[in-house]
Amino acid sequence: MFTLPSVWNLVISTLVFFIAAKYLHRYLDVREMPKGVTRSILVFSLASVMSWGSGEMADWTQEKIEGPRPQLAQSSDDLSQLLTTLGQGQLSSELKN
Repeated sequence: MFTLPSVWNLVISTLVFFIAAKYLHRYLDVREMPKGVTRSILVFSLASVMSWGSGEMADWTQEKIEGPRPQLAQSSDDLSQLLTTLGQGQLSSELKN
């Protein structure tokens, strides 16, 4: 199931992307690889993979520290149960009638 990333995931993965892109450009300059589309795609791809991996590690670490996130309601039964838990079950029953 698709879940939204945490704030730490977004911050860390963004930082890792730019740092990885900088070091990859520098590494390829030292190796004298000619600048062009192929080099740019290579840098983008590798930086994206490193960024994704670091974001996943951030989410995994946060889940180990805080525990798993609660699941969102998947059906109307889950939604009514959630509203009842929150103390708003009367509102949902009034809307059904």
